[in-house]
Amino acid sequence: MNDFMKLNCDEFLERLASKEPVPGGGGAAALGGAIGAALTSMVANLTVGKEKFLSVEGEMIRLAAASKYLRKELLQLVQEDASVFEAFMKCYKMPKATDLEKELRQIKIQEAAKMAAEIPLKIGEKALAVLLLAAEAAELGNPAVITDAAVAALMARAAVRSAVYNVKINLNLINDQDYCSVLVERIAALEQEALSAEKNILEHTDKVLS
Repeated sequence: MNDFMKLNCDEFLERLASKEPVPGGGGAAALGGAIGAALTSMVANLTVGKEKFLSVEGEMIRLAAASKYLRKELLQLVQEDASVFEAFMKCYKMPKATDLEKELRQIKIQEAAKMAAEIPLKIGEKALAVLLLAAEAAELGNPAVITDAAVAALMARAAVRSAVYNVKINLNLINDQDYCSVLVERIAALEQEALSAEKNILEHTDKVLS
């Protein structure tokens, strides 16, 4: 499988647009979150070193480092999402001529479906972390780049929602209802926190721009 993060932007988008199943929505969500993280770093870096923002320099240095780390994690999740999907598809190609083969195939499909749900959950959690950092950058950072912080937040918010949808579609394939219930609760909490953070940063941005 290709290392998608070694492709340039045009190559990646060409692959995304193709009939190949990977990268797909999960990888796109992770990349969107990574873009949000990069913009958050930019806001922090354009605040650090300016005399009028010395009182928040420590926070901005922390934000720059944290968002850089999240950007790298989300880029790695682009690849992991593709790998999990391909492993999932291989399970459907397993032999099913005998009862034993059918049972083993079903076990492997269930294991793969759980992994296929957990990777987008990770993407959503990392993207939420980016959204919260972007909100902090908008609140404390250089107001000259507040719209960049807002765009960072919106990219991260879209990544959270996209990831949640990818979790949901994979939950439909899982028979373990206790497992599904736990993940449903986690994505509900994720969505609620993301919605609140998005509301706050957009209200703050509109206030600064008015």
